[in-house]
Amino acid sequence: MTFSPKTWPRKLRSQEWFGGSTRDSIYHRGWMKNQGLPHHLFDGRPVIAILNTWSELTPCNAHLRDLAERVKYGIYEAGGFPVEVPVFSAAESSFRPSAMMFRNLAAMGVEEQMRGQPVDGAVLMVGCDKTTPSLMMGAASTDLPSIVVTGGPMLNGYFQGERVGSGTHLWRYSEAVKAGEMTMEEFEEAENSMSRSPGSCNTMGTASTMASMAEALGMALSGNAAIPAVDSRRRMIAHMSGRRIVEMVKEDMKPSDILTRAAFENAIRTNAAIGGSTNAVIHLLAIAGRVGVDISLDDWDKLGRDVPTIVNLMPSGKYLMEEFFYAGGLPVVIRQLGEAGLLNRDALTVAGKSIWDQVKAVSNQNTDVIRTVETALTESGGVAVLRGNLAPNGAVLKPSAATPELLVHRGRAVVFEDIDDYKSRISDEDLDIDETCVMVLKNCGPKGYPGMAEVGNMGLPPKVLRKGISDMVRISDARMSGTAYGTVVLHVCPEAAAGGPLAIVRDGDMVELDVPNRRLHLDVPEDEIRERLSAWRQRTPPPESGYAQLFHTSVAGADTGADFEFLRGCRGAPIPKHSH
Repeated sequence: MTFSPKTWPRKLRSQEWFGGSTRDSIYHRGWMKNQGLPHHLFDGRPVIAILNTWSELTPCNAHLRDLAERVKYGIYEAGGFPVEVPVFSAAESSFRPSAMMFRNLAAMGVEEQMRGQPVDGAVLMVGCDKTTPSLMMGAASTDLPSIVVTGGPMLNGYFQGERVGSGTHLWRYSEAVKAGEMTMEEFEEAENSMSRSPGSCNTMGTASTMASMAEALGMALSGNAAIPAVDSRRRMIAHMSGRRIVEMVKEDMKPSDILTRAAFENAIRTNAAIGGSTNAVIHLLAIAGRVGVDISLDDWDKLGRDVPTIVNLMPSGKYLMEEFFYAGGLPVVIRQLGEAGLLNRDALTVAGKSIWDQVKAVSNQNTDVIRTVETALTESGGVAVLRGNLAPNGAVLKPSAATPELLVHRGRAVVFEDIDDYKSRISDEDLDIDETCVMVLKNCGPKGYPGMAEVGNMGLPPKVLRKGISDMVRISDARMSGTAYGTVVLHVCPEAAAGGPLAIVRDGDMVELDVPNRRLHLDVPEDEIRERLSAWRQRTPPPESGYAQLFHTSVAGADTGADFEFLRGCRGAPIPKHSH
């Protein structure tokens, strides 16, 4: 930890708008005063933007208006001037074609709002899957002092005496209906138990994973990730985050001071320990690209491979985020990593202390929820990065969510050209498929879907489910919901829509998966692969206008974070030229 706070007081960025008595400064102040703001708020105190992804169409974030008020209390208390700013909110549950398609748009909007407006620091109010990375990406690009406040997970769901994990049980129950093990009436009854309070997914899905990543990176106060949305302590930490961001501005503590190589290494190892979502791979690669830290896909494999998964949460385990919080939450996990020599202890956090100083005194309150290394769910957690002639630039698999017996498998490919082809054929009793086959889904990557939707965890054919089979090897260039499970190979790069080898897989080809040796192989002669690739043509023309065209022409592969190439790198937040 080498951060040295700047001297205070000093002239702040916002004073270029509000300070002095020129026509321009009176213009900027005068319009703000129509909200009843007194003159002394413009006297040189830090102006803090509360960047709020609240939206009633983003259910995970629908309670963030109240939480933002608690942040304001803290900002005022510390001598700052809070201004709440609505920003683009991409809801995982409703945005089409995919919320992922709009992560980069949201990040771009946040960056320009921070750059072009009179703010000295920001509180990033997030929760739903894409809102957390998009705001962190924007903040990393502008490098203004920023702190993350997440909305927190929902309370546990219960149905027929069983814990119901949001997302995870949706996949399980829908498969049970197809297998004839559950009636549609029971499924609809279970629906009402899945989301019984405000907040994001209560499993270790992408929302909880990214909240954990923000904390492990040092961008949120210690303990933030797991506090349930309706717990009073969620409001308390929002209040304290408001206080802290004012101090960060006075110290000039920026994202680039926190988001170091050491911080990303801590986050990757933490993701392995919690059994986190594979979506974290793409998002952390994108954030690292924004701040200029060299983190690669191979780092995910190397750093996480020997880290045991010790958090016993769905979809890998049996508990939910509520129990995780009661057990001590992420600080306990980080402490155990530190004790095992798997933590860069000196990494700086937004609290102004090292990450180790934040967690060294915490204790584990439930050793079944947060296991020891000796009782871990899996000895080797993390994300397996696979390579081979089917994925030259890499693909990923989450071992803790997979069936151990399928981690080494050879099977006949059953190919679906896109998600519509899959949906139209998967329930056909005449489909030539059994549990030994490998399901292959194409054209669902960043360019293909477009937006790289969470369709990689393809449901199994009903005739296979009726045998009592619950898992098969599945391969695609898509993503998978962090709440999902199974032996699913994802993010195959290059994607099919970009002419990668996945595009030329045919029914009947033999595919070999060897996770221990990190291999994904199409058992077709190399000269035939070259012939097929030379004959490949794009299936559909690219979009001709609008954001869809910008996305298609600018998005990079999943192996580097699926960001726009022109947004990579930290551009800072200079003082804009006067407009009047």
